[in-house]
Amino acid sequence: MTTTEELETCLRTQGETDDAAIDLMEAAILLAALDRPDGDLTPYRDHLSEITHAVKSKVPSGAAQSIERQAHALVEVLAEDYGYAGDTLTYDDPQNANLLRVIDRRKGLPVALSILYIHAARSQGWSATGINFPGHFLIRIEGDDGRVILDPFNGGVERDVSDLRALLKQMAGLDAELEPTHYEPLGNRDTLIRLLNNTKLRAHAAKDENRVAEILDRMLMIAPSNTALLHEAGVAFAQIGNLRRAIQALEGFLFGNSDPAQQRAVERLLHQIRSRLN
Repeated sequence: MTTTEELETCLRTQGETDDAAIDLMEAAILLAALDRPDGDLTPYRDHLSEITHAVKSKVPSGAAQSIERQAHALVEVLAEDYGYAGDTLTYDDPQNANLLRVIDRRKGLPVALSILYIHAARSQGWSATGINFPGHFLIRIEGDDGRVILDPFNGGVERDVSDLRALLKQMAGLDAELEPTHYEPLGNRDTLIRLLNNTKLRAHAAKDENRVAEILDRMLMIAPSNTALLHEAGVAFAQIGNLRRAIQALEGFLFGNSDPAQQRAVERLLHQIRSRLN
């Protein structure tokens, strides 16, 4: 059993490390556990270990460097053997962004499913990362014999350039065109922020401002020096009346931001918030 305080301490420790040192899956599990404190995480970790061993068994040692064999093993285990798939019927269900519930239900959002694929790949020593594709999270597996882009939400199907172009236009409009940035790897920290952002957007839609502030607080555990998040969190905490937390976040913003106009605007906001404390 793990308490909320222990979970938050572990997450802040991860957030203070270099991006490459963040354990993507462990952080995602801890974030999910914040909604189920004092729960037993052992069955979930055992399940992830089963996936790791299953993927390893699919790739003979002599073929371990083949990108196609790696991709096939991931899809065979996660999509076919364990039945992980995108939730197309209740896409906006908040459970789809909680890794514990994704494991329970075997379905979720693109970024949540991608974290499972990335974890399974990295556990074999393979190079896997999310990519900076807008609107629909994809992963890239890379090696000496090339690279493969997989779509975990759609059964791990391999996406070529024509697929990506069509997907981009579907997500961003008919005028959108593929750019080199769409293929760039997404770091562990940004992947977790993208996962949490799904929950935050759904809380916004439900007009649950307390939940919005709670999720922003979790984002800051992972990215404590992100000035955009500090500003957003400061405003969100002020809206729900948590003035001391708002001041803390906005002071953090001022420390990390160097834009004079933004500095003046936040200083004015801080003055207004501090006056409410008196």
